[in-house]
Amino acid sequence: MTYVVKDACIKCKYMDCIEVCPVDCFYEGENMLVIHPDECIDCGVCEPECPVEAIVPDTDGEVSEWVDFNRKYSEAWPNITRKGEPPADADEWRETTEKMKYFSENPGKGA
Repeated sequence: MTYVVKDACIKCKYMDCIEVCPVDCFYEGENMLVIHPDECIDCGVCEPECPVEAIVPDTDGEVSEWVDFNRKYSEAWPNITRKGEPPADADEWRETTEKMKYFSENPGKGA
């Protein structure tokens, strides 16, 4: 089992999860984070840290597409090991659903 980040992270990218990850398996895109599914050790400490509930176990319903999504972008984006600043308008996006239309394939800065 692994944990994955879903589209609720898009445009929010709070990064509280990064601080608690013991294996540094988060990768940063321009407007969201992903978890490398082969690096995640299934400890689950990141899940409760996400204020928008974007992190879920891969056993949670229909998330197989998110495992592939997280794998693809974790192999393309830089690893991030320290919490950065979320976007200035992150709180405005918390309740927005169906965020894939706002997704950016561009990498983040990494840290």
